[in-house]
Amino acid sequence: MALGKKIAVIGAGNMGEALVAGMVAAGAAMPDEVHATDVLTDRLDRLKARNQIRVSSDNRAAAAWADLVILAVEPQVLDQVLDDLRPVLTESKLILSVAAGYPIARLVAHLTPGVRVVRSMPNTPSVVLAGVSALAWGARVSEEDRQVARAVFESVGKVVEVEERLMDAVTGLSGSGPAYIFLIIEALADGGVKMGLTRETALSLASGTLLGASQMVLQTGRHPSHLKEMVTSPGGTTIAGLHALEQGRLRASLMGAVEAATRRSQELGAE
Repeated sequence: MALGKKIAVIGAGNMGEALVAGMVAAGAAMPDEVHATDVLTDRLDRLKARNQIRVSSDNRAAAAWADLVILAVEPQVLDQVLDDLRPVLTESKLILSVAAGYPIARLVAHLTPGVRVVRSMPNTPSVVLAGVSALAWGARVSEEDRQVARAVFESVGKVVEVEERLMDAVTGLSGSGPAYIFLIIEALADGGVKMGLTRETALSLASGTLLGASQMVLQTGRHPSHLKEMVTSPGGTTIAGLHALEQGRLRASLMGAVEAATRRSQELGAE
């Protein structure tokens, strides 16, 4: 979907860069329709060379020029950024925020009551266009605004819609989740090395197994427990491995990780 809008990306870190690359690659935006800003000139130079977009360090000028403003800065500095942008973030602009733990109400409080805000939580696989993003809608967002926001994030992966009160849980699951999966891949590879595989072979097998298993869940629509039973033969190798995982409380550990990350997201929003 070609948006036909001028887009400012405030903050050209990993997520800002991923969104720029995704929108341009998907045809959602032409390079001359995108203006990215950052405090690091080498980051901007790399982004311009890869995507032929406009870049600068002037947040206010970029936001004033744009129809759509994507706030991709760290939540710890977003208050300051919003205060600087207040004169130009008018009701005519759609604002997309990717700041973890930063509620829509807090964002609107720095601007004006009529602003149109979408809160999002993408994750780092967006860098390779395989992300999953959750979107929550502000009170002033129109149906057209929703389509625009979905098109932006669909350019880097899958999109789901949630109530804003659930965004901290999204952060704890899919936002922080890639780190949990990286740890699991590393641990599986370590197990392979322990059993005699080379590191390269073990990493290839572990990461490919995670990818294939995820695709089975998404493409078959079957519950993971059913798919697990397809692999688990009576008295076989898989049930022996599953028994070891249950002894190590893998389920409880992963559930606890989601819970802890969710609570931390709630704390960040309250600070």
